[in-house]
Amino acid sequence: MANYIIYFNQQWVGQHSSEWFQSRGPLARKVVVEMESAGVLVFAGGLVEEIELAFGADENGNVKGPITTDGEFVGGMTIINVENDDEAKAWGAKVAEACGWPQEIRKFKG
Repeated sequence: MANYIIYFNQQWVGQHSSEWFQSRGPLARKVVVEMESAGVLVFAGGLVEEIELAFGADENGNVKGPITTDGEFVGGMTIINVENDDEAKAWGAKVAEACGWPQEIRKFKG
């Protein structure tokens, strides 16, 4: 078994109406419940969207405002524990479809 992260950058979400976003919530929660039932969910959650509320620490240990690359920042993530890449890809695809925007799937080292 290995841990994988399924995540998205907030900028991948796109512009949608509040009704559209409200319609995605139940679909995303359904996938999380499915992961729980399958025994693969480690953690799932969205992050506060206001990047200015984030904190960063530089290589000298100084805490300051957010650190972003090309203006992109993580919007949410799910961590799963599954047997192999194919299983991780299948869950990632379900999350992407439920949310309505792309997800990246990466295996943790170790």
